[in-house]
Amino acid sequence: MVESRKKILIVGASAKEYALAKKFNSYDCDVFVAPGNSVIAEIAKCVDIREDNTEELLAFVVKNSFDLTIASSEIAIKNNIAELFQANEQLIFAPTAKSADFALSRAVAKKFLYRLKIPTPRFAIFDKPQMAYDYLKNAPMPQVIRADENNLKNDKLVCTTFLSSKIFVDDLFARNEKKVVLEDYVYGHEFTLYVVTDGYHALPLGVVANYKFMEDGDGGILTDGIGAFTPDYKVSKDVEDSLMKNVVNNILDALQKKDTPYLGILGINCVLKDDGSFVVLDFKPFLSDFDSDAILNLVDENLLTLFNACAIGSFADDYDSINISDYSSVSCVLLSRSAGNIINGLDMVESDITYFPVKKNTYLEYETIAGKNLVLTKTSNTLSRARKLLYEDIDLVNFETKKYRTDICEQVEKF
Repeated sequence: MVESRKKILIVGASAKEYALAKKFNSYDCDVFVAPGNSVIAEIAKCVDIREDNTEELLAFVVKNSFDLTIASSEIAIKNNIAELFQANEQLIFAPTAKSADFALSRAVAKKFLYRLKIPTPRFAIFDKPQMAYDYLKNAPMPQVIRADENNLKNDKLVCTTFLSSKIFVDDLFARNEKKVVLEDYVYGHEFTLYVVTDGYHALPLGVVANYKFMEDGDGGILTDGIGAFTPDYKVSKDVEDSLMKNVVNNILDALQKKDTPYLGILGINCVLKDDGSFVVLDFKPFLSDFDSDAILNLVDENLLTLFNACAIGSFADDYDSINISDYSSVSCVLLSRSAGNIINGLDMVESDITYFPVKKNTYLEYETIAGKNLVLTKTSNTLSRARKLLYEDIDLVNFETKKYRTDICEQVEKF
């Protein structure tokens, strides 16, 4: 008897969902994405159901007998898709809203880190503008000012003066943000440790060096991510082991005691200081858009098997490590200052391409959106070679108002 192909639903509509769909296409399964977008529709079957419509997503999965759902969307996680699916005996790889609240809210994350005595920069949380102004008058500069929840729309800024801080606080509250989080800026090397966990057992998936500022040399505005490379040679095995023991395990233990075990991928965003110590900034409830291909390209495991083991509770029995390739990946985000520009040269690129929601015109040409458009990722046997080949491919991609950082992984050539 021939076993039927597995049916997988990925919930989300951004670059990380595109990367996941590409990865799952290499397995013997049928890949669906809800809601997806026009570029994801070229590599998977898109389902016209919104990420926050968890009841309709459940009905679709039950009706069509899906084998596994992967909720990578923060919107779906916040709307508690995991608890709904688990209550209806549907396998899902995602944390519940309660278990993921510290990865969805910066205010909750900061309080959680403080309670667990995990090193984090000095911070303050305010729900009224005047109280924030009073704090900023005596706060050391620079200050990192963030909205409580990640909305991907200029919700964070590094401010070097009281005046710029006050203006940005005003702007956040004017946009109806309920809370703002203020944090001392920490100088050092920013990186993310990703782990896979079933809530009780956790294994490292990779360490990624992050580039968050828009301009070369860490200038300009602070973004969610503009480039990355992995493995991160600056983060030693001792630092990674310390993070696993003193951060990841403590977090999982605390969540278990609350009876809210965290199932899924967890990203721990950190800064490595010059003295070799680290601080934890915040968390991600899945891979980020800008580094998803870099991580996934190096995973030498069948993700369907891995995620399924977490969902059914056999992860600790089945895995004592996750096989990671000894290759290296470098990623760079390409942005456009305006929409509607034709993107040329993609057919000549050998790097992996992950798309944000760009669209094709009537001539089937890709056109830019204003903001992030593409992530190019090159994987090779060394970081320096991956970087060289990546920037050669970036030169082949052309559109008006193209913008990107030219210094991703530049320091590896001096290492």
